[in-house]
Amino acid sequence: MNDNINRQVLLVEKPTGKLAPEHFKMSEGAIPEPADGEALVRVRYISLDAANRAWMHGATYRAAVEANTVMAGGGIAEVISSKAPGLAPGDLVFGDTGWQDYAAISARHLTKMPKVEPMTHLLSVYGIAGLTAYFGLLHVGKPKEGETVVVSAAAGSVGSLVGQIAGIKGCRVIGIAGGKDKCHWLTSELGFDAAVDYKDGATFKALRAAAPKGIDVYFDNVGGDILEACLAQMNNRGRIACCGAISQYDGAPSATGPRGVPGLIVVKRLIMQGFIVMDFMDQRGEALSDLQSWVASGKLRVQEDVINGLENTPRALIGLLAGENRGKRMIKV
Repeated sequence: MNDNINRQVLLVEKPTGKLAPEHFKMSEGAIPEPADGEALVRVRYISLDAANRAWMHGATYRAAVEANTVMAGGGIAEVISSKAPGLAPGDLVFGDTGWQDYAAISARHLTKMPKVEPMTHLLSVYGIAGLTAYFGLLHVGKPKEGETVVVSAAAGSVGSLVGQIAGIKGCRVIGIAGGKDKCHWLTSELGFDAAVDYKDGATFKALRAAAPKGIDVYFDNVGGDILEACLAQMNNRGRIACCGAISQYDGAPSATGPRGVPGLIVVKRLIMQGFIVMDFMDQRGEALSDLQSWVASGKLRVQEDVINGLENTPRALIGLLAGENRGKRMIKV
């Protein structure tokens, strides 16, 4: 990293089909000067998330990413200089830094982070991934001891934590993931009771075998056909926490699944609720203290997938969308 140059990854065009490396380009600019109320930060780790792809389609819970701008993304950064009260050089912050070495960001949009080792945990278990898993499962899914919890994209950053937290709460846990290796990892190392390989093509049947008593809580990261398979096997008064729809993000939106939803929801008195982790930030302290104690006691295993180099960010996101990662994927800038 040259101390006088700010390397940036730009989204040069919005993809209409699958995301590819040619949709991005590296560029170099000057290091920005912070204005009043801003801090200049040096980005240390960039979070890679399926949501990065959704932002290219249009506005979600944040503005859309436009062509020929720095690709948006959350990151952990170190304050270099500050024109904002409460932030000093050396402080660690989380914010929408974008895919670049340096950013000048309003202090209002930065969250001061504790110094923990390893720093990467601030993006995984103590970051958006861990908080999403915690609040989505416990506050939206509301599992009770002895219930059956199913989570899709179970080997990913959020799903791998959801399943373990459900286990800590005394539930029977079934993960849905792609490939035999991931499924074996879930049951042998993360303590899942069963795992279903959706790449086998017989998801419905495999789920029925893994959850003979039906599903009480389904944590949905993917939407589409897998949501449809789970809906049909929900128990009366089951809860579905809708976290994401990764099956719909990359490429042309699919027209399939789930069908017959309204009838099922009525007959089974299901609750299906979407959520955004920002809704729960006033309870972040309580969540972090639980997560920290579970990590310290070894009840919660943290899997991270750290890739070196800002220039590798596009390929790393494309790989994430294809399901290459185990646990939280991020870039070490």
